[in-house]
Amino acid sequence: MDDSRWHLSHSTDERALLLAFLDFQRDALARKCSLEDDAELRRRSVPTSHLTLIGLLRHLAAVERWYFQVIAAQQSPPELYTETDDPAEEFTHLATATGESARATWHTQVDHSRRITAELALDDALAHPTHGRPLTLRWILLHMIDEYARHNGHADLIREAIDGSTGE
Repeated sequence: MDDSRWHLSHSTDERALLLAFLDFQRDALARKCSLEDDAELRRRSVPTSHLTLIGLLRHLAAVERWYFQVIAAQQSPPELYTETDDPAEEFTHLATATGESARATWHTQVDHSRRITAELALDDALAHPTHGRPLTLRWILLHMIDEYARHNGHADLIREAIDGSTGE
């Protein structure tokens, strides 16, 4: 895999750097979750954990929705997962979840995020809808890089347990 982040110019602006690093993390999740077998995508990293590749896709779709649509765009989109009252439903309620539907939902949320990001400046003032703390698009992009990087580490471990693949 050619990591395009290393090909960016030393004069690349901050916005392009942030977007390149976020897209790298998004692409890494897509690669790690590229399995076609739903049973493998539902496989837990360890028996006591609820972490699965399908759950990570669903969770990150919900995170994309929250930070970009709800906070950045101040929209009120419908919740993605509402079959139960469990606040961790994207991780725990997987009986009907499929890799195809999880990937489609995640891609749709990423597409929304990219459109919203294109309309905002890094320093645009945004307010968190529940506690009102001020945020910026810069903060959201950095947070999303962190969120993906952390969960991609989880995905690495899950994928290694499934088929031995590591890294990329």
